[in-house]
Amino acid sequence: MLDIISFDNLFTLFMLIMLQAVLGFDNLLYISIESQRVEQSRQKFVRQSGIIGAVALRIVLLFVIINAIEYFQDPLFAIGWTDVFEANFNGHALIVLLGGGFLVYTAMKEISHMLVVEEIGQASNGGVRSVASAITWIVAMNLVFSFDSILSAIALTDVFWVMAAAIIFSGVLMLALADHVSEFLKKNRMYEVLGLFVLFIVGIMLVSEGGHLAHIKLFGYAVEAMAKSTFYFVLIVMIIVEIVQSRYKKKLLAQKKHEINSPDFIAE
Repeated sequence: MLDIISFDNLFTLFMLIMLQAVLGFDNLLYISIESQRVEQSRQKFVRQSGIIGAVALRIVLLFVIINAIEYFQDPLFAIGWTDVFEANFNGHALIVLLGGGFLVYTAMKEISHMLVVEEIGQASNGGVRSVASAITWIVAMNLVFSFDSILSAIALTDVFWVMAAAIIFSGVLMLALADHVSEFLKKNRMYEVLGLFVLFIVGIMLVSEGGHLAHIKLFGYAVEAMAKSTFYFVLIVMIIVEIVQSRYKKKLLAQKKHEINSPDFIAE
């Protein structure tokens, strides 16, 4: 018992919780946006059910990967169109590629919907999907988001309870934050666009990572995975630009209002 609850295991648990929290940001963002596809009275239920189902699936996936990790890494099929398209696909690469492609498609579809929506106050996602469908997509996409975090956890430790405890803690954290993130996006609709572009970049990152895992070569050039540091740098820059632009826009509106109310403008 003392060997199980050791300093090394507790320190590893802390590191895994931090890892799950960092890697779970994009997952939480997707959950918040996806839940807005159902009617408002059911959105909280969708978020909570989706997260609980996702955590359960993550633990099952953890058990499966520990016992069958070599099957995910074994080659499934290859494409050898020399100097045009070459690849060697395995289960891991296919999961990451398909998940990344789906995120890119979802983000672009929602962004295009925002551009063509007729009423400014109209919700971009409301009522599009049923509750069951939304929960299914949340749980399914969690499979993509959790795959790399589980592989990273396996690289740090081989103690199952440590990895399972980190997954459960991250799920509790997502349950605590999901409503706040969703409400923030509703009250600050401008940040919904930022969130969709973040999902788009996450999708690009996953596609590049899947291409790297599959050793894809396009016209002789190998696809390289986007570094996590690059992703976070781009994310920080986007947030800073959004904040500066928002404040500058408020300043311009205040200046325009002042000019309209000035005596010179009224006299004209």
